[in-house]
Amino acid sequence: MGRARATVVVLVGLGACAATAVMAREMVLTPTGTVSISDSPKEVMDQAWQIVFRDYLDTTGKYTPEQWRKLRRSVLSKSYSTPKDAYEGIRGMLSTLDDPYTRFLDPREFKEMQIDTSGELSGVGIQLSVDKETKELVVISPIEGSPASRAGVQPKDVIVSIDGKSTKGMSTEDAVKLIRGKAGTTVNLVLRRKGQNIDTPLTRELIEIHAVTHQVNTAPDGSRIGYIRLKQFSATATKDMRAAVRDLESQGVQGYVLDLRSNPGGLLVASVEIARQWINEGIIVSTKTRDGIQDVKRATGQALTTKPMVVLVNEGSASASEILSGALQDNNRAVLVGQKTFGKGLVQSVRGLSDGSGMTVTIAKYLTPRNRDIHKHGINPDVPVKMTEQEVQRLKLEDIGTNRDSQYRVAESTLRKQLQAGAILQKAFEPGSANLPAALAKP
Repeated sequence: MGRARATVVVLVGLGACAATAVMAREMVLTPTGTVSISDSPKEVMDQAWQIVFRDYLDTTGKYTPEQWRKLRRSVLSKSYSTPKDAYEGIRGMLSTLDDPYTRFLDPREFKEMQIDTSGELSGVGIQLSVDKETKELVVISPIEGSPASRAGVQPKDVIVSIDGKSTKGMSTEDAVKLIRGKAGTTVNLVLRRKGQNIDTPLTRELIEIHAVTHQVNTAPDGSRIGYIRLKQFSATATKDMRAAVRDLESQGVQGYVLDLRSNPGGLLVASVEIARQWINEGIIVSTKTRDGIQDVKRATGQALTTKPMVVLVNEGSASASEILSGALQDNNRAVLVGQKTFGKGLVQSVRGLSDGSGMTVTIAKYLTPRNRDIHKHGINPDVPVKMTEQEVQRLKLEDIGTNRDSQYRVAESTLRKQLQAGAILQKAFEPGSANLPAALAKP
């Protein structure tokens, strides 16, 4: 018999992210009142029903407890001979909620979700895409230090086949399933580069996914800008962000540009902990359940730096990205540059079910420090800057966060103005300077 499980982590993303952390048994009460732990199709279905009944936050007005009880009686009155039948039943049951973020995942999908935000995977370290024009499977880039990187795999290499299987018409998802595998095993890729096919055998290994990249950019006036790009709020994001800030501080940067563009979210705890690295005091976010209970997260006085900062956002900045950018904006810690954010202000809890399947269920909505409800509203930047479609298509991966990136140029210019204003203020009131008596003199 399987054990029913429920993860206690919380995620705030576009519904494609989850994570495993502390696991706790979830005991299901049968109609007789006895405790049953089972992985039978009906039991798995009942576990999903009870999670919604206990914790679901309705934001559509279409859910009532009585209707949900009636639905349970209906679905449990039917027979389910296979897990697949039960899975379809669960999906049908959840579809009545009209909430795209409350969803069921079969064991394979749930495992893939755990990989996505665990911060590590077993594979060869290739980021893939499908070329819009040729429809071929191409390499975006190898992950630094990975088997693919060491083997000389290059951006724009076309993947012709994977272990002898042609990739023609293959999706990135299907390709990833073939390339990922147990550490120590081998996968053979045939790559096409400049018209020539190259056999590339790669040995899979455990690869840590870095959620953060950073660099020092030198502005036209000589200012040293710390540029940090946060790609997702994964299990390693907090550690990676701390390392990036400390490294940039050691290099004497004068201010920061934090890039949250196209960051779909991830783990709630990561967004809160990263906010604490930038904010010394004040509210970061509050969550509100259907019972109206507010869980307020605050800064802890442990900010890594107080230097000026600008945050880049766009329509792809969602959920955990909105928690972080909203906290920085409402606490007057940063200036937001870019486009209005996505507007996903709901919090999901990730729950594992007894047979290895799982679900994400909306349990709360979050509010910014000034009690702004972000869901379907988003966050407006302080300095609006929109990229044209042509710019987006021309912008290469290596151009992001450089002078070839028009939104970054505005962010850098905005930060330089802050630095100049701060320098003028410091000079005007510098202790021991000739201006100090005049500055302190009474009118």
